[in-house]
Amino acid sequence: MLLLDTQLLLWSAFSPERLKPRTRQVLQKRSQPVFFSHASLWEVAIKASLGRPDFQVNAGSLHAGLLAAGFAELAIAAPHLFAMASLPWHHRDPFDRLLVAQAQVEGFTLLSADVLLKRYGRHVRAA
Repeated sequence: MLLLDTQLLLWSAFSPERLKPRTRQVLQKRSQPVFFSHASLWEVAIKASLGRPDFQVNAGSLHAGLLAAGFAELAIAAPHLFAMASLPWHHRDPFDRLLVAQAQVEGFTLLSADVLLKRYGRHVRAA
């Protein structure tokens, strides 16, 4: 199963042309479930409230659109937080670290445009 990072979620929802052709094909084909994390919605809500120009989106509208498009949602659970605490510090962004931990705990593959996350190993794939 696949878990998308926040950037790929935003691109798939609002700028699909920014996705690599292979990633776009995977998302359109949907041969396996594709998940988004509540961590991504949390990140969007926080960064939008800070007025970040790259996060001018309503988290509630994004959530509704992702569900309507057939994405599955992944809630944040205590085991995800415990796993995050033991991750090496390859990356400092707490949202990305939580996404990596969720992928590890759930046995998902995290698709990410952030090449630094690949350092976390087999549960992260560059997209």
